Amino acid sequence: MPQLHLIEQPTVPPVPQFTPAEVQAMQRAFVNLAARWQITDDQAAVLMGDISVRTFRRWKAGDLGRAGVDCAARLSNLMGIHKALRLLFKDPARGYGWIKRPNDAFGGASALEVMLGGQLTDLMRVRRYLDAMRAPW
Repeated sequence: MPQLHLIEQPTVPPVPQFTPAEVQAMQRAFVNLAARWQITDDQAAVLMGDISVRTFRRWKAGDLGRAGVDCAARLSNLMGIHKALRLLFKDPARGYGWIKRPNDAFGGASALEVMLGGQLTDLMRVRRYLDAMRAPW
C-alpha cells in the first residue's frame, strides 16, 4: 500500500493588524494630512474607500470610529505616502503640493488623480512610486 505524504500549504503573509488606538491615530493624522493637501471632504471620503462624507466630517470633529481592514490599509498607505514625501522634500510645503502636480510617471495625471481612482491599489501605486524614488536601486 502506498504511503501518503502531507503537502504543506504555502505560508500566507499575515494581514497587517492595527490596534484601535493605532487606527485612531492614523485617522487623526489623515484628517490633518487632508487639510495640508487641501483636498475636499468628498475627495478624502473617496481616498478612504468611499466612506460617507458625513463620516469623514465626524472624524474631523474628533469622533473617530472603528475602521475595517480596508480602511486601515488605506490609512497605512497614506501615512507611507506622507512619510515618503517628507523624506523626499526638505520643504514640507513642496511635499504637500506635489500631490496635486502633474507627473509624467502617472501619464501626466497628479498623484491625487491616481488615488481618486478609489481602489486600494491606486494608493499603493503612488506609495510604491514614492518608495522607489527615495530608495532607487
